[in-house]
Amino acid sequence: MADLNTLALAIKTAAHPLTGGSEDYDTLLQTIGDARFVLIGEASHGTHEFYRERARITRLLIEQKGFTAVAVEADWPDAYRVNRFVRGLGEDRDASEALGDFQRFPKWMWRNEDVHGFVSWLRDHNTRHADRQAGFHGIDLYSLHRSMEAVVEYLDTVDPQAAQRARQRYSCFEPYGEDPQEYGMATVYGTEEPCESEVVAQLMELRQRETELSQGGVLAEDEHFFAEQNARLALNAERYYRAVFHGREDTWNLRDAHMADTIDALFLHQKDQGLEPRIVVWAHNSHLGDARATEVNWRQNQQNVGQYVRERHPEDTFIIGLSTHHGEVTAADDWGQPAKRKTVRPALQNSVEDLLHEVGVQDFWLDLRADRNTLSALQESRLQRFIGVIYRPQTERWSHYYLTRPSDQYDALLYFDRTSALVPLDRTSGWEAGELPDTYPSGQ
Repeated sequence: MADLNTLALAIKTAAHPLTGGSEDYDTLLQTIGDARFVLIGEASHGTHEFYRERARITRLLIEQKGFTAVAVEADWPDAYRVNRFVRGLGEDRDASEALGDFQRFPKWMWRNEDVHGFVSWLRDHNTRHADRQAGFHGIDLYSLHRSMEAVVEYLDTVDPQAAQRARQRYSCFEPYGEDPQEYGMATVYGTEEPCESEVVAQLMELRQRETELSQGGVLAEDEHFFAEQNARLALNAERYYRAVFHGREDTWNLRDAHMADTIDALFLHQKDQGLEPRIVVWAHNSHLGDARATEVNWRQNQQNVGQYVRERHPEDTFIIGLSTHHGEVTAADDWGQPAKRKTVRPALQNSVEDLLHEVGVQDFWLDLRADRNTLSALQESRLQRFIGVIYRPQTERWSHYYLTRPSDQYDALLYFDRTSALVPLDRTSGWEAGELPDTYPSGQ
């Protein structure tokens, strides 16, 4: 095997430097071509450069290629409030208010300066181009109770009797309070009957009455679609939380299948409205990089959104991964804990990130389709780093790395050598202070 310097030199010949100029992504857009699904990942949920550049590319896709929707790794009802805002609907006065429903941990993922700027831009774009607006939608499934509430609220406006039936069905969850994990735990020991039949019945009623309830034009169609997706989310979330506490290993696949199904449902909904749908998806690399090129698929049969979308739309899918070597990240020590501005350690030796660091170009992107021979090093199995909302540098190798083949995982890869922490809208004193170096107090 060639040494790291030789491999890095080969990659350097294929690198497209990123300077921050207006022409940075001209060639990338040409490479994307006519793809209808562009999936843009991130190596962490708390890196400013990832969010900034993802927004830059998305703006170009909307302006130059007519993309009609942004689908993000967020809860459907929370994101739909943003959708109403960017389309000039609802009562929110600005992007900060429109992002107000993102209160569940980790709220910094969407309540941050970069998303705020993009949402403000999208509202302005849609105002200036009423004939080619783009929406903003969530595709995740954690909002069980919020989604049930949204179904009832919708039915209250179109059919109060149907709303009462929905309340009766969803009351099945009332004994477990607002925490869906309590429901999941109760089903483990067989002490309670699951509520699956109730959420199925509610979804079927909405689907059967779609034509009747969505009379009144595009806005009415959108509102019914919003409600139906919330009902489908409630069904999948019910199954998800039961699966978690039954010790099943397919919860990841259930969640990612739901996200892929939501993308397809959004595509078909827009097509039915006479649009030519094109959807850009924002989520973590672990969700969007094709799982078939990763260790978690080889060993655990873990599948993901990138795999599902590629399999369903093989000629229309383009996947972009984002990576970094070191810097800072906004993340928590554990689930539910406050956000911190944490130091990201330099990448492990011989990892994907270490190889890209050796290229010696600060920021660049690679076309993994066109340059497969030149980029042969990225066809090999190498460790790749994944940081979610939790960062544990003390156990970095086991907490954040697994083997991948990047050339099969992504179609293009963006690399930023040193990155900075995502700035939350709700900054705390702990985040402002940052994290002390690992060597404190010795200074070594």
